[in-house]
Amino acid sequence: MSEPPHPQADLDRALHAAQARLTGGLSLAALALAWADWALHLADQPGRQLQLARQAANDAQALTHQALGLPYEPVTPEPQDHRFRDPSWAQGPAAFAVQAFLRGERFWQAATTDIDGVSHENERIVNFAARQVLDVLAPSNFPLTNPEVLKRAQESQGESLRQGAKNLIEDLRAAGTSKTQPLPMRPGHDVALTPGRVVLRNELLELIQYAPATETVRPEPILIVPAWIMKYYILDLSPQNSMVKYLLSQGFTVFCISWRNPDASMRDVSLDDYRRLGTMAAIDAVSAICNGEKIHAAGYCLGGTLLSITAAAMARDGDERLASLTLLAAQTDFTEAGELQLFINESQLHFLDDVMWAQGYLDAPQMAGAFQMLRANDLVWSQMIRRYYLGEQDHPNDLMSWNMDATRMPYRMHSEYLRKLFLNNDLAEGRFEAGGRKISLADIKAPFFVIGTETDHIAPWRSVYKLQQLNGNDFTFVLTSGGHNAGVVSEPGHPHRHFCKLERKPGDLYVPPDEWQSQAYCQEGSWWPDWAGWLAARSGAPTNPPQLGNAGYPAKESAPGTYIFQR
Repeated sequence: MSEPPHPQADLDRALHAAQARLTGGLSLAALALAWADWALHLADQPGRQLQLARQAANDAQALTHQALGLPYEPVTPEPQDHRFRDPSWAQGPAAFAVQAFLRGERFWQAATTDIDGVSHENERIVNFAARQVLDVLAPSNFPLTNPEVLKRAQESQGESLRQGAKNLIEDLRAAGTSKTQPLPMRPGHDVALTPGRVVLRNELLELIQYAPATETVRPEPILIVPAWIMKYYILDLSPQNSMVKYLLSQGFTVFCISWRNPDASMRDVSLDDYRRLGTMAAIDAVSAICNGEKIHAAGYCLGGTLLSITAAAMARDGDERLASLTLLAAQTDFTEAGELQLFINESQLHFLDDVMWAQGYLDAPQMAGAFQMLRANDLVWSQMIRRYYLGEQDHPNDLMSWNMDATRMPYRMHSEYLRKLFLNNDLAEGRFEAGGRKISLADIKAPFFVIGTETDHIAPWRSVYKLQQLNGNDFTFVLTSGGHNAGVVSEPGHPHRHFCKLERKPGDLYVPPDEWQSQAYCQEGSWWPDWAGWLAARSGAPTNPPQLGNAGYPAKESAPGTYIFQR
């Protein structure tokens, strides 16, 4: 990554880093350009302005009718909007406040979308900014206009507000200290309990080999590649919902990467370093320990993207050690990469580069802020109401506790990832290089088992599905209920789970995503048993399990290792 040519670049970067602390990491230039694009085009469209004015007049008339007790047609919230579900919102002043807010929300949705001439990128940014402002102004956010808050305060004789104030003071004190807050559920004590040993450690990863849970195992081991944006143990949470434990119980040998949590010393680590010292180093170790058996590789989220890059590079180089590839909510084509694209344009990435340059990495709170803004209703305002207005205490489960255990990302690697994949889509379009040479996903010959989740905001299932257009080999696509995390952590016995599946053999015609669901086979329950059966059908007869550590990879510390505790 080249340095800016002018010697005053450090001054610019320091300024942008300071600005980021005030804007939550958003580029003011990107926001201003988007607003100007929208405002200039709307100002030059009097017909559209008349249409919006007519909508505003109709809304004002409906609100007047509501205030006078005359008939009117109410606006209903979107299905995913839970703010006004309590019956107390349906009567009195609260009902009027809800209707006024929903009509305002609908008006600005119309005003910021489908304006002729505005670029799609800028339209998304303006619409997102409008939603953020409206979310702040929602009547549910103010105690005097929230009937649920008033009712709880009355019933508790003010105790709910007193407890809410106490919660606020505690959170402000915690925010003011540099100490890392303790996790409610600790790795190695409450979660990440599956027995195993670290068999490889380098500057990027620890590789954990888990102890067998059956007398015999399939000869082909499973290597799990988690995302480096998260701690690996989302796949080894509590014993009852641990994917690692489940795979062991099905007679597989399981290995999993635990990534190091980067600090400033890793600022120049590249994306290709993660392939070379990460996935390839792990594949070399697993292959040696398991006597050269082919490997079932599974990658989650960004780990799946990295695994795809690795598999394509291996195919290019004639390396046939992969028996299959499983991608869990992982994207390879980024043209429809979900709401995170709001933060991916040249202006925003230039700004983010300067933020990361100042500290050598992208910090966990900075990443968390972007995700929270995408779902502000659920992740910000509803939590504020529950904790500060209703006075409720947090009772985190294992998934919530894991979500608090965030990681950082190195400056160079993250910049390369965002530019080459998200912004330029180099991997899907054949420009991506691994080891200095271009790769193609079309070269991968191993069969694919690909998971998409129905309500994924991070890796929308239609985006994940696009891999079928990049590789024409044996391909099984599964669409499961839930979101980016809950759809993957979907153990057998979990209530209200379902999935649909369709297999495509080499030579079969492509099925567009809008037609896919009508042809897929659907059933209730977890997709894990189906996946285990798919892996077993592509594995050899059970044999004696390999020992923990072997062939130059001696067993070290017990699982979950040491990198997992870096915060």
